[in-house]
Amino acid sequence: MAARATWKGFLKISLVNIPIKVFPATESGATISFNQLHGECQTRIHQKRWCAHCNREVPNSEIVKGYEFEKGRYVVLSEDDFDKVRPESTRVIDLVQFADESAIDPIYVDRAYYLAPDGPMAADAFAVMREGMTGKVGIGKLALYGREYLVAVRPQQRGIVMYTLHHAAEIRSIDAVEELNSVSASVKPQEMKLARQVISTFEGPLNLKDYKDEYREGLQRIIEAKIAGEEIVAPAVEAPPKVVNLMDALRKSLDAVSTGKKTPAKASIAKPAAKRKRA
Repeated sequence: MAARATWKGFLKISLVNIPIKVFPATESGATISFNQLHGECQTRIHQKRWCAHCNREVPNSEIVKGYEFEKGRYVVLSEDDFDKVRPESTRVIDLVQFADESAIDPIYVDRAYYLAPDGPMAADAFAVMREGMTGKVGIGKLALYGREYLVAVRPQQRGIVMYTLHHAAEIRSIDAVEELNSVSASVKPQEMKLARQVISTFEGPLNLKDYKDEYREGLQRIIEAKIAGEEIVAPAVEAPPKVVNLMDALRKSLDAVSTGKKTPAKASIAKPAAKRKRA
């Protein structure tokens, strides 16, 4: 099935405006969703907006948005307040800076989208700017649906990928993780040598298509088995060996590789056997 654009707009680079279509790059439908049910009668559970002070359900017409500035104290914002700062949706991806493509730390990436030219007239300009961005990433802003997004775009194959980014204020500093204060800044040379040897045994060309969501696939098998009236027998899981000494663990890892018992980089989960439910 051909991909469908979620919205149309323009890619703006200086005085160049290219009509584009935007397509989601990820598929949320690939996940398995569940509904909350009452176990006794299997009726769906409904969430109610309940006011503990008034002891009653509150309709949407009585709900306002409040910001807690002190414990238990709120300032209420009306829709007029939001309208004063809400940007007008322009659907223009306005690029204002370019940098080396390695400049974007993956921690800033939120969601990914594909950009494509909107119509034959836009295709040539789209291709020229795509090639001109080779090795680079463009940074800009996008006003859409009453929100302003920080975005990054870079070429990918015949198209362009756009990432919505977190702002720096949304990224927690790694210094806030107090447990890291106990991590030594230096390591023993012999331990580092063995660690690099172990790591090198797992090196190889990366193809993320080789990795599957085995948890989702396992859930799907269980769901299909239950629909068919079958039971799933889970495979026995062997407990990993307990190795306390780091050097021992590294040496045993290398020994396992040399004897052909290397564990693959991705976890391999055996498919549980289906057992026919007795009548």
